[in-house]
Amino acid sequence: METSVKDRIIAIIAQQAVRDSHEVTPDMSLNALGIDSLGLVEAIFAIEEEFDISVPFNANEAEQSGLDLSSVGAIVAAVESLIAAKSPNAALA
Repeated sequence: METSVKDRIIAIIAQQAVRDSHEVTPDMSLNALGIDSLGLVEAIFAIEEEFDISVPFNANEAEQSGLDLSSVGAIVAAVESLIAAKSPNAALA
């Protein structure tokens, strides 16, 4: 069984927060998890590698990037949208 995007992102974020995956929930903020800006950058690099996507360099500035990285759930939604945009079928929609 393939692991979901959400579960894979939670695993990456949990690793950055030095927590078990079951301790990380979609409604948690990165700040609440103790992830600072450097930790966010490291998590983004890991997410890019895991999903073969490119996150905009200004992703932490929601107004400019259009991505919301305010919570774990928001990051999951942002990554899912980047994956969908990369899909060849996305151009047909």
